[in-house]
Amino acid sequence: MMTFLTPKNHLRAMSTAPSKAVSSILGRFKHIITGVIIVSMVLGAAGCAITPVPMSAQTAAALKTQQPIRFLLTFDDGPARPRTDNSTLSILNTLALNPVQPGIKALFFVQTRSSGAGETAFGRSILEREVAEGHLLGFHTATPRHANHRFLTPEKLEASLNDGIGDIVAIQGSAPKLVRPPFWNYDKRTFGVYQEHGMHILLTDLSANDGKIYGFKASLRRRSNMLHMLTDVRERIAAGELPAVDGSIPVVVTFHDINGYTADHMAEYLQILLDCARAVALPTAPKAFYDNKEEAERAALGRSVLSGDQNTHLPGFWNFLWAWM
Repeated sequence: MMTFLTPKNHLRAMSTAPSKAVSSILGRFKHIITGVIIVSMVLGAAGCAITPVPMSAQTAAALKTQQPIRFLLTFDDGPARPRTDNSTLSILNTLALNPVQPGIKALFFVQTRSSGAGETAFGRSILEREVAEGHLLGFHTATPRHANHRFLTPEKLEASLNDGIGDIVAIQGSAPKLVRPPFWNYDKRTFGVYQEHGMHILLTDLSANDGKIYGFKASLRRRSNMLHMLTDVRERIAAGELPAVDGSIPVVVTFHDINGYTADHMAEYLQILLDCARAVALPTAPKAFYDNKEEAERAALGRSVLSGDQNTHLPGFWNFLWAWM
């Protein structure tokens, strides 16, 4: 027998405690949410396991004659702007204290005059903290925005370099020896100008692809991306293309410390790098990450670009892009 509610009874029903139907719906939602959480946990746990990447017998034999690798962490575009929940400060905290290797030292390629960040007293205080905690500052830009040095006039490029170098000297007491051109882009002219200012170009082997482009700042393929690039690095090491410095081969890794997503997942990234190294059978040094500023600087200089004519290798689409410009 079906029961029909009159309008009056319907209003009375709505004004009382949730009906059995509503309770049933809420119960279903609860089951769905629980299921989603369980599935997410299972997928997350599965994502932690990386399948070993096969290699040829020739590569395996060549690797036996090579030194272990050591990850040199670099960060571009900082310092971050926010006064609260600042991603650069969060990354500094993680490098100092994490379950993988506490006390990691990194190389920060900074924008000393970026609007609202490096140009401010707060931004400079972050750079001062980086130096105080044993990190190294490199030059990235000294323009209000992320300007491509190739497209600056000689006068503007010279002024930018003088400003940026002066800013870094004021903070760390010495001129930067390393530069990372914005967008990885340089030519013979800018290479020569960097050299005149005593700076060497450092590119990268691995990139987290975490640059904030068009507002999208997540990385949905953290493990597969690093695994793919490190597999390529393995072949380059086997071919003898990467030099050893202080008994290990520096593998340069690039992140962006202005990215809040990266900051939130920094400890995870450290573990991913170790997991990927094991998956491609690249042994790491006893300390897989640099924990000394001087050693990190020597490693970076050992991996710097030697000539403006040198064929460089960049991950992702960057080689393809700049080959046409």
